[in-house]
Amino acid sequence: MGVALARLAQWTAASYGTGTLEITPLNEILLKEIIIFVEHFIYDHPQEAKFSFVEPLEWKTDLEPSAFESGYIVSETTVTSEEVDKNGQPLLFLSVPQIKVRSFRQLSQLVFIAKDTKLKEAQACVEANRDPVVKILGSDYSTMTEDSSAFNILHKITSSDDPESEMKMRIAILLKQLDLHLLSYILRHISLQICLNPEPVKKDIELLKSFSGKGEQTVLESIDYTSDYEFSNGCRAPPWRQIYGEMCYVLVKPHDVETLCITCSTEGVFLNGDIRFNEEQQKNQIDEVPTYAIRKSVSGSDKNKLEKNQINFRKNQMTRRLEPSLNWRTTVDFKDRKTPAKDSQEEKHGGKLEKTRTSISPGRAQLLRKSVDKVEEMASESSSESEEDEEPPDHRQEANADLPSEYWQIQKLVKYLKGGNQTATVIALCSMRDFNLAQETCQLAIRDVGGLEVLINLLDTDEVKCKIGSLKILKEISHNPQIQRNIVDLGGLPIMVNILDSPYKSLKCLAAETIANVAKFKRARRVVRQHGGITKLVSLLDCAQNSIEPAQSSLYETRDVEVARCGALALWSCSKSYSNKEAIRKAGGFPLLARLLKTSHEDMLIPVVGTLQECASEENYRAAIKAERIIENLVKNLNSENEQLQEHCAMAIYQCAEDEETRDLVRLHGGLKPLASLLNNTDNKERLAAVTGAIWKCSISKENVTKFREYKAIETLVGLLTDQPEEVLVNVVGALGECCQDRENRVIVRKCGGIQPLVNLLVGINQALLVNVTKAVGACAVEPESMVIIDRLDGVRLLWSLLKNPHPDVKASAAWALCPCIQNAKDAGEMVRSFVGGLELVVNLLKSDNKEVLSSVCAAITNIAKDQENLAVITDHGVVPLLSKLANTNNDKLRRHLAEAISRCCMWGRNRVAFGEHKAVAPLVRYLKSSDTNVHRATAQALYQLSEDPDNCITMHENAAVKLLLDMVGSPDQELQEAAAGCISNIRRLALATEKARYN
Repeated sequence: MGVALARLAQWTAASYGTGTLEITPLNEILLKEIIIFVEHFIYDHPQEAKFSFVEPLEWKTDLEPSAFESGYIVSETTVTSEEVDKNGQPLLFLSVPQIKVRSFRQLSQLVFIAKDTKLKEAQACVEANRDPVVKILGSDYSTMTEDSSAFNILHKITSSDDPESEMKMRIAILLKQLDLHLLSYILRHISLQICLNPEPVKKDIELLKSFSGKGEQTVLESIDYTSDYEFSNGCRAPPWRQIYGEMCYVLVKPHDVETLCITCSTEGVFLNGDIRFNEEQQKNQIDEVPTYAIRKSVSGSDKNKLEKNQINFRKNQMTRRLEPSLNWRTTVDFKDRKTPAKDSQEEKHGGKLEKTRTSISPGRAQLLRKSVDKVEEMASESSSESEEDEEPPDHRQEANADLPSEYWQIQKLVKYLKGGNQTATVIALCSMRDFNLAQETCQLAIRDVGGLEVLINLLDTDEVKCKIGSLKILKEISHNPQIQRNIVDLGGLPIMVNILDSPYKSLKCLAAETIANVAKFKRARRVVRQHGGITKLVSLLDCAQNSIEPAQSSLYETRDVEVARCGALALWSCSKSYSNKEAIRKAGGFPLLARLLKTSHEDMLIPVVGTLQECASEENYRAAIKAERIIENLVKNLNSENEQLQEHCAMAIYQCAEDEETRDLVRLHGGLKPLASLLNNTDNKERLAAVTGAIWKCSISKENVTKFREYKAIETLVGLLTDQPEEVLVNVVGALGECCQDRENRVIVRKCGGIQPLVNLLVGINQALLVNVTKAVGACAVEPESMVIIDRLDGVRLLWSLLKNPHPDVKASAAWALCPCIQNAKDAGEMVRSFVGGLELVVNLLKSDNKEVLSSVCAAITNIAKDQENLAVITDHGVVPLLSKLANTNNDKLRRHLAEAISRCCMWGRNRVAFGEHKAVAPLVRYLKSSDTNVHRATAQALYQLSEDPDNCITMHENAAVKLLLDMVGSPDQELQEAAAGCISNIRRLALATEKARYN
């Protein structure tokens, strides 16, 4: 689909990414075919229709929320699908006018919902998603920059670590088939419209007449019609031939051959006589009189000269109708023509087509493609210059001309590498380095002609110069992801790991850097670890190793630093794996990394800090980092001028600041001020995300929040709530949520206008962002002035709607945020009742299995039940039996809020009796044995309310509640004292009444 959009669709002249589709019949046909594909996808491919896209397709829609019915959660301005992906994100989310869709199933349903406007919706989707395949399957499947043939798609997926690779393979093939269908369908449509007519033919012939005559400066001797009579329609052929599309017959006398008789018809221009065209030309070739006549007239060297200076005669409307350039690769059918031997070779190399033997030259490969159909031939003829090396024409000579000269030069050099002696090999390696190895064409040329195998074989020799030359080339070309996997498939990594033991420092550096480039994916990192590479790389970090190279002080020291830098670079790539992190720790890597962190070499510091940052994601390694006193040096390097170093230091602090002691160390070493100052530089989004993350984690400590307020960081954070990527927003809102626990900071956020952007973020779908923004809004709601703004912006309703979110963390955070909102809202009882189905939703959340959700909902019920009407409603919804079922819990946080909720709910009707009937009293008595004073207070208050019922008093007495309550009467907590005493009083009154009744 991406190829069709790139090469078939007709866009406006705006720059890439901002243009719109022109209103043309070609575009309309293209959109209708895509709509048909999407409409039938849900029925033809039900399993694939459930696949969740890597990124959502997003565009501006004209659909209203009211158009969505069953299967969607609809509000005034938003629509959320009940169907979610494995991460709990809705597969369709509409926030007027922006819509996000994450599956073909939802796309199909959306087309049905759109009805008469589906063509407009398809156009908006295509304009906003210029390469939809990348968003559906990921960047590995880019159709704009990479080969998208079905064979290469198959290789990418079968060699991927992605657990969904099989599903992606099926979808990729379906999209490839759609591409081919669109290309052939549109080309057939265009070919039906392309036909010659008498007027342009007449103009062309008259033009040629002006260039005809005697002399060397003319292109033809003569050109004349066979008939002088012209019909009213402009044709000169007899009427009985006109019905077959023939228009006229022309006699052309070139300079160097005999007179030619040409038939001009609506299908093209044809030569009469014994000259035979091939089958494809007889059927489909559309040519013009000037082009054909000139080609027949000019010969030899004059032909090449004339082609360079040829006047462009093609200025009529017919030629313009050939646009757009139908430009795609002609390798689609190549996979059907492979020999069994080649199949086995491809299987050996991971399923990717590799020309690894000189016997299979590029020219021979072209011959296998020679009989592609005419559709592909016409498309390749309109190939753009940038793709000539990727789109081989039909003939071997033309293929040689299309491939860049570097390709053939590299092929010759590889032959020297294969068959030359040591001197020839070194010269060939040096010559190969003269090419631009950063260019993908050169990289793939080395691979295609079998150069990778030769370069890796050279690493296994005893010749140091050959090893160095080979590694220098491998280091450059291994930036290419395809080359990385080829190196692993060919067994190059174990050889490079062995080179790390070499006494030559230059070899160590090159091997380590190449390993750093290759170890970008899981399998490569595993190979490095399994062959002992981690231990050897850690040993490179020790700058005091012996060397057999000359001991010139400055050079010696510089090379030592370079060896350590390359080792750190390789460890950085390898440390993305948990097993490798453990191997680094066991090999003693942390003390060496800590020592290198004190150096002044920025090139060294970046990979060192990067490795520490990766390792700091695990709690065990954070303890090791703290033990090595690494935090001090991380803070020191925040003041560096190098943005990349600042980013990695901030990210390492973010990872480590989960620990309270680390947060204190950052403050004590003066790290908060540089973090606050870096907030002002917003151009580098990666650094900004790292800095805001570090500020968020450091803000968990109140002392750090006070410092941030002094440095005016709160105001800067509020300013970052808009026009920032989600990874920045998550951290900014998280930091504000921590800072707003303090009253002074809440006032600052309100005065800086931070409430509205916070409330606006409640409509998002990012889980981490929603958790943080609900916490921040809840913290602001503690202040009555802020609560007025939140209520006016409909923030409470948005929080309530998040209780339907599939993520437990979002539900819990939203419920916690509702507590201060209900406490501080004006006429809170009426506000809560205004949410249709809101109270029933809260009560049903008591059926959750998540302890945090249960705790937060109990806290919300405690506040809701303060209003008698709301208490009556939740009682009717069955809140008493649901609360009673939760009583047998050992979680002190849940115990506290559950007891508070029970205490509040006892104040309606016969709820006290109902709690006793549902066996909630005895478990509550056991809460008094907890070590948490807050649990004691809440439990005593609940027991006091329950003790108003005689049966409950008996249950408390039977479970030895009196002794436990007597101990709490002496508590310094006044509320606990009063509740315990009141409960004992009720139990005692019942006992006295019973005693009195017995004696009477």
